[in-house]
Amino acid sequence: MRPMEGMRVIALEHAVAAPICTRHMADLGADVIKIERPRDGDFARHYDTYVNGMSSHFVWLNRGKRSLTLDVKNPDAMEALTTLLKTADVLVQNLAPGAAARLGLTHEALKVANPGLVVADISGYGESGPFMHKKAYDLLIQAEAGLISVTGTEDTPSRVGISAADIATGMYALTGVLGALLRRGRTGEGANVKVAMLDAVSEWMTYAMLRHAYEGSAPPRVPTSHPALAPYGAHKTRDGQVILGLQNEREWAVFCDKVLGDPAIRTDPRFDSLVKRAANRPALTAMIEDRFKDMTSVEVAALLDQAGIANGRLNQPIDAWNHEQLAARDKWRTVQTPTGPVRAMLPPFTFTDQEAVMGDVPALGQHTDQILREIGFNAGRIDAMRAAGAI
Repeated sequence: MRPMEGMRVIALEHAVAAPICTRHMADLGADVIKIERPRDGDFARHYDTYVNGMSSHFVWLNRGKRSLTLDVKNPDAMEALTTLLKTADVLVQNLAPGAAARLGLTHEALKVANPGLVVADISGYGESGPFMHKKAYDLLIQAEAGLISVTGTEDTPSRVGISAADIATGMYALTGVLGALLRRGRTGEGANVKVAMLDAVSEWMTYAMLRHAYEGSAPPRVPTSHPALAPYGAHKTRDGQVILGLQNEREWAVFCDKVLGDPAIRTDPRFDSLVKRAANRPALTAMIEDRFKDMTSVEVAALLDQAGIANGRLNQPIDAWNHEQLAARDKWRTVQTPTGPVRAMLPPFTFTDQEAVMGDVPALGQHTDQILREIGFNAGRIDAMRAAGAI
């Protein structure tokens, strides 16, 4: 039995934060019903056309779900939604600020008919405070939480190149929902889980905030390095670069002996502690690159591997797509989409006795009639709803 098999999840969602949460639930075996607007659907469907004419974001985040189109302003559509929610285990929503409350879709309202329901409310800034009504997008939250300030070049701060704020929020929502379901298994009671994007990214920024608040200095932007560790990052070789990292004095001793070939460097007063190595990073980097200048990247990586020093390559997305380690571990599957089959990666969590569901990516409204029939709507009523634009 899969972990969420037999559970129904209603997803009033768009973009990334809620969809990544519910897609993992679908991978775990839940029946995820994605509520979409008639005609347009989740606006992430239209972000791009990179995957056989479909949006790369939508393909990534919506496999294994059933798509039900409902115009919730229509009474019949709203009745369908409230009927569904009586049968649900989980509701996940990341509507605009205040929208769920205006629709009567709060946990307080819904638990009257379904006391075991777990409701996850995802917001940008939380439901109180001076920012509660502000719209929140990934870029804006990265900026507000300080993430952009520690990312980029020394001269230019930069947005993290993926939707880090959305992803962090969605994964915390998933954690909260699974925790609530564990508690429900013991008490029978549902729960209201609330996750704000600002909170999620601020949690990730705690190290940087602690440093700035207590030491008085913000972490510097070191594009392919680490503000507190050295050597840590990209180092030039004869034909390119290798990324390496050390985290403790034991590794430093091994590095000096087996990689640099000079154990005496270990006690050089510029480099004899982690703090000093970070303070003297330019001199340390120059010394290391002088050692590597006549070696190829492959040769340097082999030397580092032999010494047990962590290292990696600066790959492009297509390199990761074709990564030999992912292939060797059989991490790829094929799922169907409305425009044909695509390759999809198994989720990061794995179970030794079963595999994730890896369902198909739905077309807009593909399952509308099927789901409405499941909750007792007959063909005549469904046809009338379609004629009225309710579905």
